[in-house]
Amino acid sequence: MSTNKIVIVGSSNTDMVIRAPYFPAAGETIIGSGFMMHAGGKGANQAVAVARLGGKACFVCKVGDDVFGKKAVELFGQEGIDTSYIFTDTDVPSGVALITVNDAAENTIVVAAGANGCLDENDIDSVAGIIADARYILIHLEIAKETVYYTVKLAHSHKVPVILNPAPACALPDELYKMIAIITPNETEASILSGIEVLDESGAEAAAKILHQKGVGTVIITMGDKGALAYNGETFIRVKAPLVQAVDTTAAGDVFNGALAVALSEGKDLRESVEFACQASSISVTRHGAQASVPYRNELELVQG
Repeated sequence: MSTNKIVIVGSSNTDMVIRAPYFPAAGETIIGSGFMMHAGGKGANQAVAVARLGGKACFVCKVGDDVFGKKAVELFGQEGIDTSYIFTDTDVPSGVALITVNDAAENTIVVAAGANGCLDENDIDSVAGIIADARYILIHLEIAKETVYYTVKLAHSHKVPVILNPAPACALPDELYKMIAIITPNETEASILSGIEVLDESGAEAAAKILHQKGVGTVIITMGDKGALAYNGETFIRVKAPLVQAVDTTAAGDVFNGALAVALSEGKDLRESVEFACQASSISVTRHGAQASVPYRNELELVQG
């Protein structure tokens, strides 16, 4: 590998956010307290996190030929992200996400994939050079699953380590696990993938063992304000999250993954990398929005002393 680039393959959405005292039940209408519109999408959030935290971010995604897509690409460029590999679909609109945030800082999200769902194997073939030359591939499941599998296989064939954020969680082909260097589910996703209900640390340990046995090199289960648990097949590494007052957890997992990729690309060991990711994620939940909540590298350096 001749570069230190982190290639993020994933989604770009415009997030439309409304705050509410609680999540409405089916058929219920409630009064919210405000409306905001932010740049979002798991891939875009992760790319912004990589760039702001000091990594060399190269983003592969597909947007529509509309105001949302054009504005997103403009913002990526302002963040210092390499936008050379962003595709535009002239027939399908850009992706959007409708987000409700309650008074407990929890969120529900409904995504209309739009152009994200059209990123396909042909697109990945056309960017094969940058994938083969990457330090890490960071990918998630908010784009077509076939495209995810194809990208992972391509990266694996070039011996490029893949970090898979398995969100939104779904069953994965058995052969895919063996091609993943690091998988980063949260507690819910770990439960779905492993078949073990993850409610506490012991459940997380059991789930991590199962995912490692499936072939994943390192399993990192994120556990919200409880921090994260990492397992590499030999030892468990437990990292506590800094104590903060959370106001919005929308992009916390994306910030964690972006920060993890940056730390690993800089040669930090697993514990140091997970600590770095927990610190970045903890800062993000103290702010509203997705990309708007992503911290900059100097903010972490202040926390680290």
